[in-house]
Amino acid sequence: MRKYLIAATLAMAGTLALSACNKQEDNQQATQQAAAAKPTNPNDAQAWNAYLGQIVQNNMQGMTAERPYAYLVPAGDDADAKAKYDRQMQNVQDTIARGVLPGNLLAFAGPSSAKTADFVIAAFKDAKPGSFKDVIVLFIGDQADKDRVTTALQPTGANVRFVAM
Repeated sequence: MRKYLIAATLAMAGTLALSACNKQEDNQQATQQAAAAKPTNPNDAQAWNAYLGQIVQNNMQGMTAERPYAYLVPAGDDADAKAKYDRQMQNVQDTIARGVLPGNLLAFAGPSSAKTADFVIAAFKDAKPGSFKDVIVLFIGDQADKDRVTTALQPTGANVRFVAM
């Protein structure tokens, strides 16, 4: 009987040790994700989406919706970039016109902080005062653009968050 008791104790100790190792690995992965470098190619949408996805994941506290809505504002001034920008603007303006339920998170970022700030300000220009109460708007950009985005969104009642790139 003692043999079984000792074997069961060793098995449980091994399980706890493996569990601790998995938690350490999870913590290391979280640290690696937080330390991801900003992409250097402004036209690499895949790298930007991955980078920004990590930032959004790290800033979802207080969100009660199923998933965040993240918008990557394209860089560049060529016809393709302008078409993507215009489609994205139409999409966001339609969303804002319909309204966003409290607990949602809207994230905005792009390779050009100034262009992203201009995008957010233009997209929200027709938002009704107080219509975004308890909605989180995450602006990922440069410190220089933070105040003008915050000022433009203030009448909407949105909970504006800023993350420096």
